[in-house]
Amino acid sequence: MLSGFKKFLMRGNVLDLAVAVVVGAAFTAIVNSFVKDLINPLIAAIVGKPDFSHLTLNIGSGTLTYGNFLNAVISFMLIAAVIYFLVITPYERITARFATPEETKLRECPECLSEIPKAAVRCRHCTAQVSPMT
Repeated sequence: MLSGFKKFLMRGNVLDLAVAVVVGAAFTAIVNSFVKDLINPLIAAIVGKPDFSHLTLNIGSGTLTYGNFLNAVISFMLIAAVIYFLVITPYERITARFATPEETKLRECPECLSEIPKAAVRCRHCTAQVSPMT
């Protein structure tokens, strides 16, 4: 029973997930600092206040603090933009540069021009006999 648990923990995807959580937490601190120390002062320069938590709406005896929600939405959008432009876009460019073209396993049928596997000897669409490709 304990050996199964040890085997589970030593699987690669569990270790990858643990590393991702630690790196994600560190990256969250960096992004939060970016938003708090750089972006919010820019918003303050444009709008006047970097913090919208003072925005409230009184309904009867209750108070809706929609400013906090607005702060959370703005923070989310800024974090998503930072992740997209500083992580996703460069990653996609790098992987596209070093990616090897994937060899297709399909070809066109010479009779009906539908896609069939390269190793096929008969087209599944028009039932024409074709010679297999290797």
